[in-house]
Amino acid sequence: YNIQDRMDYYKVPGVSIAVVKDGKLKWAKGYGFANTETGTKVDANTLFQAGSISKPVAALSALKLYQDGKLELDLDVNNYLKDWKIPEAEFTETEKVTLEKLLTHTAGTTVHGFPGYQQTDNFPEIIDVLSGKGNTAEVTVDTIPGSIWRYSGGGYTVMEKVVEDVSGLPLEDYMETNILQPLGMTNSTYNQPIGDNYKNISAAYYENGNIIKGLWNNYPEQAAAGLWTTPSDLAKYCIEIQNIVKGKKDGVLSQATVKKMLTKHKNDWGLGPSLQFEGDSLVFGHGGKREAFKR
Repeated sequence: YNIQDRMDYYKVPGVSIAVVKDGKLKWAKGYGFANTETGTKVDANTLFQAGSISKPVAALSALKLYQDGKLELDLDVNNYLKDWKIPEAEFTETEKVTLEKLLTHTAGTTVHGFPGYQQTDNFPEIIDVLSGKGNTAEVTVDTIPGSIWRYSGGGYTVMEKVVEDVSGLPLEDYMETNILQPLGMTNSTYNQPIGDNYKNISAAYYENGNIIKGLWNNYPEQAAAGLWTTPSDLAKYCIEIQNIVKGKKDGVLSQATVKKMLTKHKNDWGLGPSLQFEGDSLVFGHGGKREAFKR
């Protein structure tokens, strides 16, 4: 098979690929169309929605604040939250929700994922999402923190609120200044909605090949699902983490912080990425899909 055959078979209008070899970006290329109605083609710089791959990249914000001494990973996050707090319940009487638990999906928080909002929908604030006033339920704790692993986009939205309250910045601004720019991820943003200054964007398609209404959905739950990016930029994230593990001194995080990030917790999860061990090698990663985008 060639890639066009597979795209035709699965009715995928556009694909973007980046390949890393020996710690360097070897090549990147786009195939097909970013928008079949306008005839715009996918290139290596076309932005796609990253879906849940937003989570391990956004996790760097909490780790950066931890490294800078602004917060602790094992402290009750209600100590940092200002105008919204995790509702107290019987499950939090003895064990509290911490950033470490939020990042490893062991905090006992509810809400698995988010469906997003069409362009014509009202766009809720993060407090509305956490309080259940958007299109998902309230984020609560319904099991003892630390007792089980359960994937929770709601937990990452709590993490986002902590980052915003501690830094005093919207997540998209903190990420832009402290994470994305230092990583050289210049074709990436957590802006939601994305804004008119980004032109090279792929429309989203249903499985039958039709463009969805409004071209894509918006996600106020930015840490959980709001990253727009390219494969080349995601490759820069991966390469940076690998280089820091190898001893890079001036990375976006310190080697000690990255080692903490890549320490295995329940269900082979680190502080952001999932972890796999192959022989003496460690593989970190994360999948992601959004309305009509898959990675």
